[in-house]
Amino acid sequence: MRVETVLPHGAEAPPNAPRLVLPFERRCVSRQAATLADGREAALFLPRGTVLRSGDVLAADDGTRIVVEAAPEHVLIVRATDARALARAAYHLGNRHVAVEVGDGMLKIEHDHVLADMLSGLGVAIEAAHAPFEPEGGAYPHAHEH
Repeated sequence: MRVETVLPHGAEAPPNAPRLVLPFERRCVSRQAATLADGREAALFLPRGTVLRSGDVLAADDGTRIVVEAAPEHVLIVRATDARALARAAYHLGNRHVAVEVGDGMLKIEHDHVLADMLSGLGVAIEAAHAPFEPEGGAYPHAHEH
């Protein structure tokens, strides 16, 4: 099946719609072969610069609607006892152009032992986890980030 369309934000899919489960790195690739969760093959030909987000709905050439889901991946969850320490960690990650998911009282980044050492030196708590990763889209959105 060929997929060329990301439906507008808020588009719905049937409750039994197939799922496309990908880690963040693959959700940033516009043209790729992928396997849906139900085993069907799909060829993605999305507009260049498209970044798929969990919950996005894709439309295939045969009319199938596909729901995008963020795959669990190796991440580091960063927490601090105070907002200033967490802000310092966010500053240093941003200064290194690291993709960061910002959550309630935490930051999440892709697993990286060098960054873990840096963050430990800043006095924040770091926990390795296997979880979906949805980093911020940035201040200057591309073709599809929302």
